[in-house]
This record gives sequence, structure tokens and C-alpha cells, in this order.
Amino acid sequence: MTTTAFADHFSGHAGAYSAYRPRYPDALWAWLAEQAPARDHCWDAATGNGQAAVGLRRHFAAVHASDASAAQVALAGPCEGVTYAVESAEACGLPDASVDAIVVAQALHWFDFARFFAEAQRVLRPDGVLLACCYELLEIDGGGPIDGAIRTFYDGDIGPYWPPQRRHIERGYRDIAFPLQPLSAPPLAMRAHWDRDALLAYLGTWSAVRRHDAATGHDALAALRPTLEALWPAGEAREIVFPLTTLAGRTSAMGIAR
Repeated sequence: MTTTAFADHFSGHAGAYSAYRPRYPDALWAWLAEQAPARDHCWDAATGNGQAAVGLRRHFAAVHASDASAAQVALAGPCEGVTYAVESAEACGLPDASVDAIVVAQALHWFDFARFFAEAQRVLRPDGVLLACCYELLEIDGGGPIDGAIRTFYDGDIGPYWPPQRRHIERGYRDIAFPLQPLSAPPLAMRAHWDRDALLAYLGTWSAVRRHDAATGHDALAALRPTLEALWPAGEAREIVFPLTTLAGRTSAMGIAR
């Protein structure tokens, strides 16, 4: 399956998206830098609010961070060595063979795969590395009642409102034909410490929640909120774990492996 046009599910709530999204582990960017042929230049494709770009800057001398959403880029925090651009991942402004690594964080499933991989081939240097990552449904109490309530909410109340591209995440990106020589990234997870209200704010950034509310005129979280209130005392912070899926590969000396 490919995506042929930019589907903007996040610009309408870019501020909330910036405030209530989990942070990527620095160990992932350190691993990427170790695999790259050099640490001169990295492209963060579909950067959103620049969350990954700032982390990547600790490991690369320069980061080109691009996104098709001007609203998202407008909220990206300035960082020395990070250059932001409003452009699509399938047609970026980078010169040929100009980057050592490419990162796509929580976004590959939205792309036109054939066009993006061709663009990656164009801008990656020989032996350059492409890393796509996404995070799965969060875990809070080890499969207990809180996790169960969120799973029911995910599959049931808002299930019909998930864009079809979400299925790529649910399948761990295994259904995406990946034309690079594969690399195995270390198993990692994203972690946050949130109280109940912060979790609800994060859930409110889900594209399916926004689509449900727009279609029905009702607050999708209204039914979940009292359930969480009964299970989770106000003000109590808990560790939230987001298992990470990674898809990584290296170009050959002649470009992307076929």
C-alpha cells in the first residue's frame, strides 16, 4: 500500500501534539550515528515539531529537519545546527548524496513508499543508513485494568476512525517492502512519567480521536475518563512505556540494494 498525497492529521492540533508526545530514547540516535558512514549530516524526514531533530543534533554536526505541515514546523524549537524546512518527504530540497543518515520517526506509514525510497536513494551517501521507527500502543500496568481500558478504547470506541495507514504500525512495519540492506537496531522503548491528566491529553492527540469528534460532535474521551479516574488517583505519576518498532537499512556502494 502506498500513500499518494499528504494527509494532514495533525496540523489542527499541532500545539497539543508538541506538548503531549513522548520523547525518543537517545540510545537510538547514538546507535544510528555508530552505523552511519560519518556524522556530518542527517535528514529528519517528517520532523513534526522537531522532537527527533533536536536529539539527532547531539550526534550529527548538522540536521535537516523537514515536514509537509507548516503548522508543525512553526512550533519546532530553534536548535543550533538544525535547519527546518516545509517540504514533503518525497521531494526534499537536499542535494544528491548529501546525508549520512535519514530518520523517519512515527511517519513512514504516511508516505508514498516508492517515491520516498527513491528520494532516500538520491540523498544518501554510499553506505548511508535509513532508520524508520514507530511506537506501539502504550503500556502502563503490565496488561492490567488500565491497559485493558485503553485497548478497549483503541479498538472499540475510536477503532473505526483510525486511518488505514495505522495498520502498518500494528503490523510492526513488516508489511512495508524495504529496499535496503537490513540492519538490526537494539530493542528499545520510549518512556514517560505522566499523571492521569497528562495521559488523557496525549490520547487527545490521537488522529482517530480527532476524527471521531469531528464526525460525531461528541468527545471520544468522555467515556474513558471516568474509567481511568476510578483506576488511577489524581496527581499520581506512573511510568508509561511505548514499545518501539524499528526498520533500518544501509545503502550499498551503488545505492539502495535491490
